[in-house]
Amino acid sequence: MQLSSDPKPDQSQATKSSDSQSMERQRRRRKTSSNQGFAPVLRNVRFLTLWGGQIFSQLADKFYLVLMISLIATHYQGVNQSISGWVSAIMIANTIPAVLVGSLAGVYVDRWPKKEVLVVSNILRGLLVLSVPPLIWVFRGSTLSIPLLWLPSALRRWYSQSHEAFNLPVGFLILLGITFLVSTLTQFFAPAEQSALPLIVKRRYLLPANSLNTLTTMAVLIVGFAIGEPLLGFVDRLVGTKAGTWDLGKVLVVGGFYITAGLILTALQTREKLQPDDTQYPHVFEDIKDGVRYLQENHKVRNAMIQLIILFSVFAALSVLAVRMAEILPGLKASQFGFLLAACGVGMAISAISIGYWGEKFSNTTLSFWGALGMAAALGGLSIATKNLPVTFALSTILGMFAGLVGVPMQTTLQADTPQEMRGKVFGLENNAVNIALSLPLAVAGVAETQFGLQPVLLSLASLALMGSVFSWYTAGRNLMDKS
Repeated sequence: MQLSSDPKPDQSQATKSSDSQSMERQRRRRKTSSNQGFAPVLRNVRFLTLWGGQIFSQLADKFYLVLMISLIATHYQGVNQSISGWVSAIMIANTIPAVLVGSLAGVYVDRWPKKEVLVVSNILRGLLVLSVPPLIWVFRGSTLSIPLLWLPSALRRWYSQSHEAFNLPVGFLILLGITFLVSTLTQFFAPAEQSALPLIVKRRYLLPANSLNTLTTMAVLIVGFAIGEPLLGFVDRLVGTKAGTWDLGKVLVVGGFYITAGLILTALQTREKLQPDDTQYPHVFEDIKDGVRYLQENHKVRNAMIQLIILFSVFAALSVLAVRMAEILPGLKASQFGFLLAACGVGMAISAISIGYWGEKFSNTTLSFWGALGMAAALGGLSIATKNLPVTFALSTILGMFAGLVGVPMQTTLQADTPQEMRGKVFGLENNAVNIALSLPLAVAGVAETQFGLQPVLLSLASLALMGSVFSWYTAGRNLMDKS
């Protein structure tokens, strides 16, 4: 009996040794995979499918604005008339759904298959754009008189001295309606895309995947507006003069990009666990409250969203202040403010690439802390160097680099720490909050700069970024307390 029992300790020890070796191999594999940067993501066919659809969809979004400006200039802008009022109306029609529909769209994204939302939202947007030429042709020359009863009495008396109503072209009102519908469908696409990413990319690869998405967004933002007008004009000339009077070439490009995005996404395999068809869902507003409660109870996700709101608020204000900065910088004109924003975009692209390769070595809150702190320092530097062109460009690039350290890790935190059944609600609320955060600084920044000057407003933005850094430090402390 004693001889037969002797091997047991040896077997147990061998088993433990084997387990430790297996764990060591797994640790080495994880370490190796985390040092591969974008390679594991780029080998993921499902991610490449989503990425391809995203590129075509985002390019179509940029081309759409170029298309609307071209249509207004061709059909509705009067001689010696400013185009600003027409374009402002289009921008308002594009913004309203983001504020009104964002949260509702997130709720339905949780209830519907993500792939279907991605495909249908793109194809419907493409069909709406393709409907523009026949609708403009049918209603050419028609106007609609809009009574002034809705105006305040003082404004009504002032305007009615020479007018009794606004006479707007019906075709332009159709453009406003189509823009509203296209933007509404975009509110479904955005949370569906964010919700689909964690379904097709493993958790440990979410950081490089989001880095690649951020890099793509920056590239599309710069390239999309740069090539939009030449590309639309070239295709218009290609299809011929008669078709050009219908703007058929421009419309085919924009609508075609949306539909191409939808067709690419038909190949996407999310392997999502779908709810049975007879599932009884609560009222939509109860689902929104459920999302708000989730954010209240999960401070890590809530704090990531707050960090993103601060980030977008700073950049929304900066997009307005960049005009004034370009105006007072030697060697630049006010109309060349885009160079400053492009420098920020280059910085964010550098940051996204760096995070994709080395971001796994740091926690998301650590990256966010240093990112917000760096943003505060760069904004403080910009407030001082308002008349030095090379330093301003360098600081704008540095600002973009540190902004990437906030944006990419915080978006990754939202995706990684939000359960699948809550992602649509959370990303819908994020979409809603970010759009509101974008709107307020756009309205206030210009007025504040006129009233107080450029330097105090930039220092205020630096203080806001510094608050974000302190917030990240506090969040990191809370996380450590929770783990203990």
